[in-house]
Amino acid sequence: MDIESFRDYCLTRPGAEECFPFGDDVLVYKILGKVFTYAALTPRDGIFIANMKCDTEYSAELMERYAGVCFGYHSDKKYWITVTLESDVPDELIRHLIDHSIEKVVRNMSRKQQEAYRLRYGNR
Repeated sequence: MDIESFRDYCLTRPGAEECFPFGDDVLVYKILGKVFTYAALTPRDGIFIANMKCDTEYSAELMERYAGVCFGYHSDKKYWITVTLESDVPDELIRHLIDHSIEKVVRNMSRKQQEAYRLRYGNR
């Protein structure tokens, strides 16, 4: 998946907003003010990477299976993974991981915020 496809998909997620709180070189995507993924806008070593939240067991499974998945770069390695966008990780899986990250973010919100999100954007 290229960076434009990644960006386009993130922006189609219900309630997603794009911002640049860490400077012009990092794309950040939030749901109700909470980050669900961020990506290096400028290639690092000629590649684009994206960080997203992921269940610990699932992330271990992904890291065993795909060279393009590793512990979260510049983030809490227990809760975040880094995905190399143009790698052996299929586009469909990257889209799934974005959605999985959103689900984790919503689950960690207060019940009131979860309810507000679901009322506004549907049941996820």
